[in-house]
Amino acid sequence: MYGHDLPRLHDALKEVQTSMFRSKLKELADRSLMRRLSPLESGTGPIIQYAGREVILLSSNDYLGLATHPEIISAAIHATEQYGTGSGASRLVSGTLPPHMRLETSLATFKGTAAALLFGAGYLANIGVIPNLIGQGGLILADRLCHASLIDGCRLSQADFRIFRHRDCTHLESLLRRRSTNRPTLIITEGLFSMDGDLAPLSDLVSLAERYEATLYVDDAHGTGIMGPTGRGTVEHFGLEQRIPFHMGTLSKALGSHGAYIVGPNDLIQYLVNVARPFIFTTALPPAVAAAAATAVAVIQREPERRTRLWSNRQRLFNGMQKLGFRMTPTVSPILPILVGDAAVTSALADRLLTHGIYVSAIRPPTVPDGTSRIRFTVTSEHTTEQIDEALHALDLAGRETGLL
Repeated sequence: MYGHDLPRLHDALKEVQTSMFRSKLKELADRSLMRRLSPLESGTGPIIQYAGREVILLSSNDYLGLATHPEIISAAIHATEQYGTGSGASRLVSGTLPPHMRLETSLATFKGTAAALLFGAGYLANIGVIPNLIGQGGLILADRLCHASLIDGCRLSQADFRIFRHRDCTHLESLLRRRSTNRPTLIITEGLFSMDGDLAPLSDLVSLAERYEATLYVDDAHGTGIMGPTGRGTVEHFGLEQRIPFHMGTLSKALGSHGAYIVGPNDLIQYLVNVARPFIFTTALPPAVAAAAATAVAVIQREPERRTRLWSNRQRLFNGMQKLGFRMTPTVSPILPILVGDAAVTSALADRLLTHGIYVSAIRPPTVPDGTSRIRFTVTSEHTTEQIDEALHALDLAGRETGLL
């Protein structure tokens, strides 16, 4: 091959790649599974600016409205002024700053554990922790509806991986009975399931883990801040804090910030500092993010009325959806999914709702299993009753326009 042929070869290869990308995108579009970014023109809140107009946002995980809390914003600004916009390095190099230490102390105290460790995101926490709890030769049993980050953590562990039917402890026990004696086993579940809004049967899961000498790993990303008498999460909700010694959670939902954490015994935390690759090889959270989250932990404890408003709003929206006659998941939380099934109809319903001033997302495969596409509503403490009633009116109109009602 001569040098003057290389540009033509490069162009030919680029055209093959481009053709492949276009083909894949067309396939997604034909199945109504195409995803596009939808930039907002304002921060998260009950009312947002989108496409040049005001609409009601009902798809944010900012359950307690803390992302725009003045005290939390002030904490982030102060930390930025004092420490800069970035941490500069990973925690083990030079990236550990006072806001990180304060947040870990606050989380451990709030959760009633000896220690805590921060991660850059929930995804990083799960793929960092799970492979260091179990490895090749071990067995992982995970709930069928576990989040993608949990599934990827399972795969990275190189342990044998099996799923049990959603919330089905009878199925789980049958898998536990069939395993080899003394085989290391990890049971994995979400505390509050993000796409269905239902709770894991943690009491039964703990009992099975104890009976069969397995370890239980709980991802409480959506439970932290809203579940339990004091908002400590799903583990508190079931009164299992003494029987579940460690769990994972995020700072990006009810805490209104970003990142994730593991809380638990000091030995576990120090072990993860030394072996968890997403912790070791990732630049530390920006100081503003850590300071905001630490302040959010304090606000959650000081302003329980936010949880009261959240649950009141949840019940109002849930009752209205049921009265309209929509098919829903067995949700017991502020996550209120309307089951549609067909991806194209789901997208059409989301589009009609937006036309009527309600911004919600169409959740389709692979986020949820085939045939279970849905509109996932999430209500917050900051929505007004008038906004909830407006959303219900829009749902009535959109449901009729799409033939669902």
